[in-house]
Amino acid sequence: MKLVSWNVNGLRACVKKNFMAYFHDMQADIFCVQETKLQENQIEMELGEQYHAYWNYAEKKGYSGTAVFTKIKPLSVRYGLEEDSEFEGRIVTLEFETFYLVNVYTPNARRDLSRLDYRLEWEERFRSFVKELDLLKPVVICGDLNVAHHEIDLKNAKSNQGNSGFTAEERGKMTALLEAGFVDSFRHFHPEETDAYTWWSFMPKVRERNIGWRIDYFLVSARLAPALVDARIDCQVLGSDHCPIILEGSL
Repeated sequence: MKLVSWNVNGLRACVKKNFMAYFHDMQADIFCVQETKLQENQIEMELGEQYHAYWNYAEKKGYSGTAVFTKIKPLSVRYGLEEDSEFEGRIVTLEFETFYLVNVYTPNARRDLSRLDYRLEWEERFRSFVKELDLLKPVVICGDLNVAHHEIDLKNAKSNQGNSGFTAEERGKMTALLEAGFVDSFRHFHPEETDAYTWWSFMPKVRERNIGWRIDYFLVSARLAPALVDARIDCQVLGSDHCPIILEGSL
């Protein structure tokens, strides 16, 4: 089974670039996107008859949003952590026969850290949510988790200490999530690989010089790790300030 995740930072803009060609070339069983930044009926996509599409739109126009395109019809679909308080379209959870898939766009703490407290509280609820799912069947979490976990996961670790996405608090929440029974699939296969990033600033020459952060992940329940075949980063794919990530395995 092949799974792809990509923060497209505006799906309409990404479609005008190389999204559809990449989508069809990959022929993923499950393709997840984050930061769609659109509302219902604002885009038409030729996904192919084999794909089922599930969208979670933010109430605020041009903001956030997630979607999953899957060849495998899910047993059930859930939107958000608490369905009566889902305003930002950040999570789509699909239940399949042997696992749950959670596609997530984690809130950003903002440059001035004005949303850090909200972010940390959200992380607590998210961890509880996926732990409850994990009691029922294994879980695959994918998406933009908005944190570089370790110094190896960003180019300039020392100068970014305490900055949004690399605060001790955010990194600690990622540690807690992994310690709750999940595995970072990329590090499972590439524990020491450096200069492996999934996001780059739009500032000039930053991507060309590979001054990036690894903030997009596939995390899996620890008991799924032996079934994984590969986890990689498609860093050459343009169309967004993020690049796609890929997971393959017998799920």
